[in-house]
Amino acid sequence: MTEQYTVALAGNPNTGKSTLFNSLTGMRQHTGNWAGKTVLTAEGHFNHEGTTYKMVDLPGTYSLYSNSADEEAARDYIIFEKPDVTLVVLDATSLERNLNLALQVMEMTNRVVVCINLMDEAKRLGVKIDIDAIEKKLGVPAVAISARHRTGIDQMMEKIRGVASGKIVPAPLLVQYSEDIEEKIAALEPIIREKLGTSFPTRWIALRLLDGDESLINSMRSRWNSPVADTVKGVVSYGHTACH
Repeated sequence: MTEQYTVALAGNPNTGKSTLFNSLTGMRQHTGNWAGKTVLTAEGHFNHEGTTYKMVDLPGTYSLYSNSADEEAARDYIIFEKPDVTLVVLDATSLERNLNLALQVMEMTNRVVVCINLMDEAKRLGVKIDIDAIEKKLGVPAVAISARHRTGIDQMMEKIRGVASGKIVPAPLLVQYSEDIEEKIAALEPIIREKLGTSFPTRWIALRLLDGDESLINSMRSRWNSPVADTVKGVVSYGHTACH
């Protein structure tokens, strides 16, 4: 039986994300709108070395903090659809700015591969990037590519398949917050785990509750039936209490 995996494609605008998507899927793609939103979605399929992939091109965003419909759509797909891999595309010439999104995705899921694109442009500008050091620091597979020239694609697919199949188990860098916030996270996580189980990233949900992310709460309620929605309401109430 042919292996099939789903890959979510995340990244800031202008990182070459769509170029990579088009290069991999070619004519085997279609577009539409995210459910209940005016945000466009693109989905395509391709085969690589006997494995079939569905690739979902998420909206280009600078963060996943639900400040826009694009951010909400990208966030909800990663959290609720649980792709086998989220491929985060970074611009090799603007790594510092782009890493913010990568760190946010890594708080949501450990099934991450970091793809540093536009290496041809970085080379032209004299920018040198130590991929091994980035991989070690972030705790997730990293690869350098040029989507425009299709270089590094095989190495990228090897790492995607490794994570999707479970042969590679990333251990993402854990962002540490202030002592006060960490104490509140520690208090919230057991409650979230008890109420919602282990299907969702408890630390990330705790952070969003502490931040008062009403958009996430509404998304959770809209996807589940009344009893579960009531459970979410209980977790939210506890989260609000923990904030004070």
